Amino acid sequence: MKQFDIPTFYRSPIIGKVKQARKLNDPRKKDFSPSVLDFGPVQFLIPRHFGFCYGVENAIEISYKALEENPDKRIFLLSQMIHNPQVNEDLLSRGMRFIMDTEGNQLVDWEEVNSEDIVIIPAFGTTVEIEQLLKEKGITTEQYNTTCPFVEKVWNRSAKLGEDNYTIIIHGKHRHEETRATFSHSYQNSPSVVIKNMDEAKVLGDIILGRRPMADFYELFKGKYSKGFNVDSDLRRVGVVNQTTMLASETQAIADFFKQTMIEKYGNENLKEHFADTRDTLCYATNDNQQATLGVLEQPADLAIVVGGYNSSNTSHIADLCAEKVPTYFIKNEEEIISPQLLRHFNYPEKRLEEEENWLPEGQSIRIILTSGASCPDSIVDRVMHRILGFFDNVRPIEVVIRELPGTEQVESI
Repeated sequence: MKQFDIPTFYRSPIIGKVKQARKLNDPRKKDFSPSVLDFGPVQFLIPRHFGFCYGVENAIEISYKALEENPDKRIFLLSQMIHNPQVNEDLLSRGMRFIMDTEGNQLVDWEEVNSEDIVIIPAFGTTVEIEQLLKEKGITTEQYNTTCPFVEKVWNRSAKLGEDNYTIIIHGKHRHEETRATFSHSYQNSPSVVIKNMDEAKVLGDIILGRRPMADFYELFKGKYSKGFNVDSDLRRVGVVNQTTMLASETQAIADFFKQTMIEKYGNENLKEHFADTRDTLCYATNDNQQATLGVLEQPADLAIVVGGYNSSNTSHIADLCAEKVPTYFIKNEEEIISPQLLRHFNYPEKRLEEEENWLPEGQSIRIILTSGASCPDSIVDRVMHRILGFFDNVRPIEVVIRELPGTEQVESI
């Protein structure tokens, strides 16, 4: 896989060594068991996969290259380049500006942007309408388009579904930048509707099977379906694609549900006429990270720390998985860890910060799962680890702990 040129301050001397060692020992990514860093009074369980993915590193490399190559030009990002506050804040500190926020609300009037400006498309991609607007302004985006290739893969699959006269069901959060972009591309070729979860899938399934009136569709999915959507004719042939950061297992379960729905309505012998198999739209990084999270959860642990931006969808799903097994704290960086007695963490479903007292158990050999979302730099995970280690006495030296991991003898010393 391509090696990206990203700023060194996003790299890490601890997590980076762990990842290098695992890559050398498991190049085919077959082993989803965690690495264990034993510091004596505390152990950290590090999943096989987490942190920056291909799409994120690609976006970071292109964005910093744009700054380097255009010192005398104004540079705009359509919205947050990725969902990590530290990365976005650093880009803003270097003179970049956001045209919109993550909800699509305008921060810079389009009249202010002209053909002399650089406009970077974020990793989530953008809508067909915005692409056309930029083109009309004479702004070329090809050189600094950071759209993740796995997002584009979903768009391409959607286009093929449209060519074959399938309606596209998008599993995603309809306000998320990526889903807005995917929806915009999909309805160019086919009727499209966005569903958030299995509950909404079941509602749509009941409408397909005639268990609920068709009129319910227009009320319950208001703002989530394409213009001119005809429930009577547009739900006879369907295919499922996803926002690439959703739970891969949930996307597959939703696809399987609609497959069974079509079998129930039309019969197994007619399935291919009514359902398209689209499992190939699942993002490899999302799937790997979630499988690695399930792998680390097979080990006994006292708690989990999940690090990432609070508007990061993929990070929230990792936190959800961990919370099913152990007390889990979703934090953006080490500053949220105030003391062994107090920690701030994000309640994603309620979209609010909360405080947890006495979050760190007392005693010896405390086991902590430490992981992050796909847009979180490893350097921040390092700082979280250092912060927690500072609460313990007689901690074993980091270089000694790292050397004990299989494969680190092949990795240059810290």
